[in-house]
Amino acid sequence: VRTDNLQWRKISKDNLDLDYTLLFPRNVANALVQVFEKELDYFTGTLAKATYGDPGLTYKYSGIKTPARPWPQPLEAVRELVCKVTGHKYNFVLVNRYKDGSDKMGEHKDDEKDLDAQTPIASVSLGQPRDFYFRHQDARPPKKLNIDKVQLQLQHGSLLLMNPPTNQYWYHALPPRKSAPGIRINLTFRKIIQN
Repeated sequence: VRTDNLQWRKISKDNLDLDYTLLFPRNVANALVQVFEKELDYFTGTLAKATYGDPGLTYKYSGIKTPARPWPQPLEAVRELVCKVTGHKYNFVLVNRYKDGSDKMGEHKDDEKDLDAQTPIASVSLGQPRDFYFRHQDARPPKKLNIDKVQLQLQHGSLLLMNPPTNQYWYHALPPRKSAPGIRINLTFRKIIQN
């Protein structure tokens, strides 16, 4: 994959700082979906998830503590590419598999205590394009200030960087979409601070 000609789009507003690009050409993104459908070991819940990372890492989110499995080679290759294009060192990935447009992710912040707050979260989207939005914390109850949501469509093969201090001030969500029937695999690369 060539990385010298990536077209980055900067999105910034009121402590929101995002960078977005198409990282993988369609044929590579298609191949990654096929490989990850076969090789990743998901655990089930409201959404199929998988966690991979460096030895000894565990990740806590929504009250759940999850040990990281060792990196499979295809996922390791994606991690190396993401590290190369971002200049950041990621040691963990949370994989979410959306079976169709009915699968969703509610508004939340990735603000767990074991995340390095100075390292952007790098989100790779594969498969069905889906709408994704950010809502400022002061636009939610109890303040309900009139601050517009920021919405974008995450394309097949794209990379979204949620740079600091985004997760401190903004919630993000992936709403359900009946018009999006295909599967989507989302890889969110993070840097976990080891205790």
